[in-house]
Amino acid sequence: MAISDPSSSAENNMVVGGDNDETTNGDNTNTAADVTVPLVLQDLRGFLKRDGRPSSLFDMSVMATPVAAIKALLGVVERSNATTMMELQGELKQAREIIMQDFQKRKQEPRQHSQTGRSGGARNMIALASGCDLFLKYATRTFLEHGDFAASRNQVLERGQRFAGISLAARDRIAHVAADFIQEGQTVLTHGWSRVVASILLKAAETKHFDIIVLEGRPDAAGAKAAGAYASHESKIPTTVVLDAAMGHVMETVDVVLVGAEAVVENGGFVNKMGTYALATCAKAHGKPFYVASESYKFARLYPLNQQDLPVMGNNSPIDFVDTTTAIATPKDGSGKEKKEEEQQKGQTFSAVDLPENVRVENSPCDFTPGKFITLLFTDLGVLTPSAVSDELIRLYS
Repeated sequence: MAISDPSSSAENNMVVGGDNDETTNGDNTNTAADVTVPLVLQDLRGFLKRDGRPSSLFDMSVMATPVAAIKALLGVVERSNATTMMELQGELKQAREIIMQDFQKRKQEPRQHSQTGRSGGARNMIALASGCDLFLKYATRTFLEHGDFAASRNQVLERGQRFAGISLAARDRIAHVAADFIQEGQTVLTHGWSRVVASILLKAAETKHFDIIVLEGRPDAAGAKAAGAYASHESKIPTTVVLDAAMGHVMETVDVVLVGAEAVVENGGFVNKMGTYALATCAKAHGKPFYVASESYKFARLYPLNQQDLPVMGNNSPIDFVDTTTAIATPKDGSGKEKKEEEQQKGQTFSAVDLPENVRVENSPCDFTPGKFITLLFTDLGVLTPSAVSDELIRLYS
């Protein structure tokens, strides 16, 4: 759906004069923020910024983007002057498009690396769309159950708040059911950074001793940063970080592979950080259990058969490397560390190779792993086999 000028009367119920987050300069003169920002985006950004930038990778109060989007859509329902379900559906669909277009625009901007090493919205676009679509489907289903618009609207608000609350608690529920699958003395291999995976590992560490091996996770080094966080956490889980290319080398010492997901799709497969597919095939070849942890709001109505079927994510930016000053990223003598830290503070990255212009760059942040490589999925709906995902998706979207 095309989005009209935000200041048009068709969007008056979702639009205000300006967003204070984008109006700052030295003399308080309005600049870019003179352009009106839809209220749904203001709500979304407010939910994501409510607790500020997390001081720790283990700050589990950080709201996931799809949950923030659901709460922002609830705000659209609260402010709506619609008198029919068709009008309200139109407003919700328009709000969804505004959210998705905003994230699409942001992911095309120069990459900004967060504390977790994750790059903008490129990797969570599918999960964001899934969260919005689930809420829209839920609103429609509520109207079909009640028939009366006023009663349906109130029910959508009441149940929607409950749904958002359940989604916020999803990590804890997943950790509760999944921690038992990690046994005393095992070695767990993981890839990248996932708060739901972290929840599982920390829950298991309350009663068991085990080791973690983390793939470094280039180009954003999310795994290396996660390894540092695990090692410095009060649980003091013994942690080793290895090169991504060393997954086959260490696999024979591993008991369990555990990863998160950006999205779980209809055929029982899932989308996650680049390199997950290779990790899954390696685990399969060595006969190691391969577990996936994901919140149910990341269940997406997609049916990819191969890598080319994935939605376009990322902007094919130059392959860059963020220095983490780990033993892998920096020589033991610390040479070059000061220069790298200085450049990193400037928001710059470090290219491993200066490529000639006629060399093409393919730099997708995610890949697709088919369900045949998955042993079990840990979700807030319970422990699922890949074949059960289709049934759950039908139930969620029916």
